Amino acid sequence: MDISEHLQGILATLPAKPGCYLMKNAEGKIIYVGKAINLKNRVRSYFHADASHDNKTRRLAREIADIEWIVVGSELEALILEMNLIKKHRPKYNVRMKDDKRYPYIKIHWQEDFPKVTVTRLMQEDGARYFGPYTSAWAVHQTLDVLRRVFPYLTCDREITGRDPRACLYYDIKLCLGPCIGAVSREQYRQMIADLQSFLDGHSEPVLARVQTEMEKAAEELNFERAAALRDKIKALQTIIERQKVVFSADYKDSDVLALARADHEACVQVFFIRGGKLIGREYFVLEGTEDTADSEVMAQFIQQFYAEAASVPAQVMLPQEIEEAKIIQEWMRARRGGEKVEIFVPKEGQTQELVQMAAENATETLSALRAQWQADTHRQEQALAELQSAFGLAEPPNRIECYDISHTQGVATVGSMVVFSRGVPDKKLYRRFNIETAAGAPDDFASLEEVLTRRFRRWQAAQEGAAGPGSRPDESFSFLPNLLIVDGGKGQLSRAVEVLERFGLAEKVPVVGLAKQEEEIFFPNLPNSLMLPRHSQGLYLIQRIRDEAHRFAITAHRARRLKQGMASALDSIPGIGPAKRKALLKHFGSVDKIREASLEALSAVPGITPALAESIKASLD
Repeated sequence: MDISEHLQGILATLPAKPGCYLMKNAEGKIIYVGKAINLKNRVRSYFHADASHDNKTRRLAREIADIEWIVVGSELEALILEMNLIKKHRPKYNVRMKDDKRYPYIKIHWQEDFPKVTVTRLMQEDGARYFGPYTSAWAVHQTLDVLRRVFPYLTCDREITGRDPRACLYYDIKLCLGPCIGAVSREQYRQMIADLQSFLDGHSEPVLARVQTEMEKAAEELNFERAAALRDKIKALQTIIERQKVVFSADYKDSDVLALARADHEACVQVFFIRGGKLIGREYFVLEGTEDTADSEVMAQFIQQFYAEAASVPAQVMLPQEIEEAKIIQEWMRARRGGEKVEIFVPKEGQTQELVQMAAENATETLSALRAQWQADTHRQEQALAELQSAFGLAEPPNRIECYDISHTQGVATVGSMVVFSRGVPDKKLYRRFNIETAAGAPDDFASLEEVLTRRFRRWQAAQEGAAGPGSRPDESFSFLPNLLIVDGGKGQLSRAVEVLERFGLAEKVPVVGLAKQEEEIFFPNLPNSLMLPRHSQGLYLIQRIRDEAHRFAITAHRARRLKQGMASALDSIPGIGPAKRKALLKHFGSVDKIREASLEALSAVPGITPALAESIKASLD
């Protein structure tokens, strides 16, 4: 293949050392990240006329316009760096876990005296214990709803002193132990949370045995009310345990069983979690970028990405087939497990092999169900776009739809929103918000909309003229025109939108409509009558969804701006408080309300706040 002079220069200077390489296309976008023990040999191999190259590698090689590399000290460091780069850049030619948003985790707040149990999408090194990741936030909340009936953990924001005069409703309905009123001690509450954690770990027998002993003791002491409560708890625990399938003896190593299913360009990995000898749960994960990639490589990439995100690493991982670099991956997983040994192996016979087979069957069934769902969703989206094309008289389906909305409170903190739907699906990376400048100070939605659209199409115009500068990447939010532009409102908003389009010479290129809220009327430029789509049409559902998304995005941005302005203005009016002191106060206390409640001593403890200034703050805010 022909290699540009630029690439030839790069290939000539590659070091023969371990590291990672980042391949870019002509637009400067990273399209592939790889690692190598010898960068020089590995990167050069992409440009050899090798018949063994698969179609994916050939397509990749044709797109490469530039290459960067990073030298590291070892093969293990290269593995870790590659994972981080794939996670950061999500190159289209790499196998990657599909995660439009972060996966949820269950979090036990052990760093608190009375630990809460919450759902989070971000793991931190904060002393808490995490479980996950899970693929369904709904399923996580369902799990916690069941566990909370057995382990009634705290959900309120009270400061627990044990001296509150009254407990909340959750105590009355037995969904909280009432540590706020001293109904249980710190030690008793933490023991309950430890029991809940044991259940999540799959080690339920010691918990059940201890509760059984407590029940018998309460009965012997004639404390029949407590004995009855413990009896009910045992029944609930047994119900949960019965759902967990026993597959090994209780002392069997904690293990994960992985299997892969593929169809066309899609792939799904099923993970079975075996803890304490029981199959305590399973999760599936969809992968992207798997086309023309061998099963073993897909699985190897999944293992690296999954266990980089996993809250814990088991002692064993069972696979349906061998993977490359198993030794170095085991070394990395051992480090993730705190130095304890991790074994990756392929079961050859017996119960372990049956488990891998069962995981494979589940992966196939899951992928089949997902594909049916995706096809149904795609059909609905195509139907909606076809209906809009017909109803609006468009030359082609509106594959890119932009919608704009304005949000403010009596003209204060006015924000405009721009949302983009691509092929009927929200494309959130293209969303943009606009802090209104020229129309600020008065509630003028028409002028605000005009400002937003003017700024939007000015950016488009700059992209066409190459104003961003040579070598810079165009902003996809603005560098393409919509197939349909929707403004939230009636004829007034629509007329302003038409004026802006005419100003940029786009009135004939960009179809625009106005959507009135009350009757879902759709207005067109220069037409006296509105259109009302059939009440149960897919086209109307899509229009409503887009409008609601623009409204939600605008309100969220407005509230954030209003809060920021409110916090700033309340402090800026105090003599002696400038930007630095305002920032220090907000960083220390978190909000103006907390500053207002703070004592003079607490205020004076903030760097730069003198006792005299503290008194001034108290007087001004009070």
